Amino acid sequence: MSILEMKVPSPGESITEVEIATWLVQDGDYVEKDQPIAEVDSDKATLELPAEQSGIITLKAEEGEVVQVGQVVCLIDMDAAKPEGGAAPASEQPKEEPKAEVKKEEPAPVKAEAAKTETYASQTPSPAAKKILDEKGISPSQVQGSGRDGRITKDDAVTASVPAMGSAPAGGNRAQTTTKLSVLRRKLAARLVSVKNETAMLTTFNEVDMSEIFRIRKQYKEEFAAKHGVGIGFMSFFTKAVTRALKLFPDVNASIDGDFKINYDFADISIAVSGPKGLMVPVLRNAENMTLRGVEANIKELATKVRDGKITVDEMTGGTFTITNGGVFGSMLSTPIINPPQSAILGMHNIIERPVAVNGQVVIRPMMYVAMSYDHRIIDGRESVGFLVAVKEALDNPVQFLMDGDERKALEL
Repeated sequence: MSILEMKVPSPGESITEVEIATWLVQDGDYVEKDQPIAEVDSDKATLELPAEQSGIITLKAEEGEVVQVGQVVCLIDMDAAKPEGGAAPASEQPKEEPKAEVKKEEPAPVKAEAAKTETYASQTPSPAAKKILDEKGISPSQVQGSGRDGRITKDDAVTASVPAMGSAPAGGNRAQTTTKLSVLRRKLAARLVSVKNETAMLTTFNEVDMSEIFRIRKQYKEEFAAKHGVGIGFMSFFTKAVTRALKLFPDVNASIDGDFKINYDFADISIAVSGPKGLMVPVLRNAENMTLRGVEANIKELATKVRDGKITVDEMTGGTFTITNGGVFGSMLSTPIINPPQSAILGMHNIIERPVAVNGQVVIRPMMYVAMSYDHRIIDGRESVGFLVAVKEALDNPVQFLMDGDERKALEL
């Protein structure tokens, strides 16, 4: 008999354990080679575990169990024959219907027992009692009547007390559900707390006039999409504005390693993307060399991988600066938390038409608040404020600062 021991592969450097999030097959199923058999959570991403060979599978780990990289999690009997006629695996076989049970007729309860178990909640209060209970905000089901057949009298209503604060309302749903946090969520929680405790984090704010970007997108969106197969989004403008500002203020594009500061000559921009398993941050490598079309195409590809659960650990590590967009969820303003070991993060927010003063006149413009959180240990106020002002001026006037005065050329039209 040829039995294959399937071990947990290493999802990436520095990862030593994963959690079996979900088994996609059941014990005894026949699996095909490369068929996804499980989803595993690491502290960076959720990955699919494919079958290494075809055969009958025997599971050796439970859902929710934390296993070490290299540990055996299942066995595959490679000599087992595939079920004839494409028979469904054990996880899809119809279950045998349980036989109907013949209920024995229960003796009718005696009247005394019925009277004992009868609830007073079903009794009707008198009109006077109902008025008093309504004024007190007390449900009749919370009062035991002393009248004939359990009827609630006026005296019962007068003496009834209001339920204590914090007590369950009558008929209210008090159910609760407890679920274990995934490895990814637990690791994320620990990292966020460590950032707050171990960095001198400060946030500075500004606002951006999105009028020119709105005009460019409206004017060229159809031609751009027809030629390049992607839309013109806000993120490409923000990414190029950030890479330009990082060249002007290189200390923002740095990190701390013990007693040393590391400056990067490249801009690997982490883009926060919301997926089924939580927030992921895939990285645009050397974003400073990308065109607006290149940024859009790469973001679309990475976002699709995140939402399909196919993003790899390597595609989410090594960023030097992060951009996060809370505006897609309606956030007006926030203080984003740094993504370690990076030293700064830019937060985008929702766009709202607001009255602003332009050349002495009040006009309505689409405005967005932007926030930059940074590690004050290596980034001073001058650099942080200057960086955000540089981002603002590029977004306020993208044709001049991001397109070299030629919109069509910059959009590769």
